[in-house]
Amino acid sequence: MKKVILILSLATLTLTSCGTKKKIAALEKQNKDCQDLLNSTTVKLNMCLSEKEALNQQNDYLKKNNSELINNVGNMTTLTTKGAQNIEKALETIKEKDLKINRLQDALTKKDSVTLALVSSLKKSVGLDDPDINVNVEKGVVFINISDKMLFKSGSYMVTDRAKEILGKVAKVINDKPDFECMVEGHTDNVPFTGNAILLDNWDLSVKRATAITRVLTKELGVKPSQLIAAGRSEYIPLVDNNTSENRATNRRTRIVVMPKIDEFYDMIEKEMKNLSK
Repeated sequence: MKKVILILSLATLTLTSCGTKKKIAALEKQNKDCQDLLNSTTVKLNMCLSEKEALNQQNDYLKKNNSELINNVGNMTTLTTKGAQNIEKALETIKEKDLKINRLQDALTKKDSVTLALVSSLKKSVGLDDPDINVNVEKGVVFINISDKMLFKSGSYMVTDRAKEILGKVAKVINDKPDFECMVEGHTDNVPFTGNAILLDNWDLSVKRATAITRVLTKELGVKPSQLIAAGRSEYIPLVDNNTSENRATNRRTRIVVMPKIDEFYDMIEKEMKNLSK
């Protein structure tokens, strides 16, 4: 009986031992699978963490770039606005300059018209085809050149009767236009003046002849003294070389410079030129 019980106990122990080994083996396999899964999961987790870090860095970079782009857009908007304002100001400046140029051109045109009208009037009134009298325009100013042989005797500053006839026609033009000024210039040749008790040289002679004509115009022909200027230029502005008697006769002359009182035109021109240079 005891033997039977011992045999049964051994059999039961053997069976139990075999079951336990199987369970252990199964558990070990399950543990290995779990470890493998854990390792694989750890690797994936680390990869995910790396990717997350990279994505975070990229996100930060994109945020920074986005902020910079927003600032740049703001700056560009500001620059565009300023650029538009500058363009608008430039256009306004151009318009102003165009207006000033037009006013300047109008003034010059008006001045030229006045000058041409003056020349026409002088030529018509004086009406002189005499080669010893010349009416011309230089740089917008009208000049009447009268040979001294028609005005004075040689070496004298006494105005002849023939001169008074010619000066009467000039005086009529001046009197008809009270807004004109006239400068009477005396010119001589280069032959030295020998001098006398009154005149010392060609300067004196040229001035005396200018003042003599001025007196005739004012005292005998009714020209307002405020319209006249007397000046002597001596021998220093010759028309031709003083190398022949004919040329010296040409240089001995009285020049009447007729200047319309267009100060307002010149003032405007000067102001506009200054404004254009700013």
